[in-house]
Amino acid sequence: MATKPPVLTGRGFAIIIVAFFAVVVSVNIVMARLASGTFGGTVVDNSYVASQKFNGWLEQARVQDKLGWVTSLRLDGQRRVVLAVPGLGYTATGTAHHPLGRAADVPLQFQADGDGQLRSTTALPAGRWQLKLEVRQGRDVKRLAETLA
Repeated sequence: MATKPPVLTGRGFAIIIVAFFAVVVSVNIVMARLASGTFGGTVVDNSYVASQKFNGWLEQARVQDKLGWVTSLRLDGQRRVVLAVPGLGYTATGTAHHPLGRAADVPLQFQADGDGQLRSTTALPAGRWQLKLEVRQGRDVKRLAETLA
């Protein structure tokens, strides 16, 4: 009677193990390259300094909330930022930042359009943009951070 050779030999097992780890390492390399290629930067440059300023930022937010300003942001048909403000005498400036850092930041200046709104003088290119704006009326300031697409 003839005996069958074993189904899994030492050589076969070694090939399976090497192939398994080759797949794992390859996937890790691809994912790491994709992650580092789409990361647009840091949230804060120095987390210790940011933690020391945090309570001050909370107090600024409380003061800003007490102003009671209701504002809203949108894009018009020409992709200009429209900021609705609760009255007259407001000015605004800011920056539009591409979330993935693939486009240069766009500085934003606003002009009153006569309808109780401020409209940016610059149109935004197509895509999603993170806006950081400062709205002022006299000495009062409201800071906005919004994302528009």
